[in-house]
Amino acid sequence: MRDRMEISGEVIEHCKDIFKVRIEGGEQIVTAKLSGKMRQNKINLQVGDRVRVEVSPYDMSMGRITFRINSNREIS
Repeated sequence: MRDRMEISGEVIEHCKDIFKVRIEGGEQIVTAKLSGKMRQNKINLQVGDRVRVEVSPYDMSMGRITFRINSNREIS
């Protein structure tokens, strides 16, 4: 059983491996790192990209970016 929630948002700032993501539907900002698979596949993120972030319900201020959402395809 995983204690993780997946939420989507938009990258608003980045510095090396640390990203600030604004969560959709609110003004909350999450500090996030890239997940291992995204780092392994060399997926680059830029400011303005929509992403899916995995956060713990116990600490909603830190997370892990697990997926970059293309404008062509949406979350199903």
